[in-house]
Amino acid sequence: MSKVAVGNSPAKKGAAKIVYILYLVSLLFGITGIIGVVMAYINKDDAPEWLQTHYQFQIRTFWIGALFIFLGSILSVILIGWFLLLFWVVWLIVRSVKGMKALDEEKAIDNPTSWVF
Repeated sequence: MSKVAVGNSPAKKGAAKIVYILYLVSLLFGITGIIGVVMAYINKDDAPEWLQTHYQFQIRTFWIGALFIFLGSILSVILIGWFLLLFWVVWLIVRSVKGMKALDEEKAIDNPTSWVF
């Protein structure tokens, strides 16, 4: 028996998982990150409360990641920018895997507004 008995929850949970996967794929094809954040914005209001934390986490992951990419690109003329871009890659992978793990366990994200992992 499922822990979450909210109507249409499995489909919404699947959409959240797709967003995490799109973020990981965006490391190779950047456009998928934009598709992922659009999906998160579309699905966040209709989701159960525990799932809304995942969408909030995903939206913040996109925008904070965009900031990292912007700063890293500007600073890439000096060495620090390349380290910032490398940090962004690791940061995105950790946040996506952490989110998928919590999603599979049907748990809310503890602190969806966090800038770190």
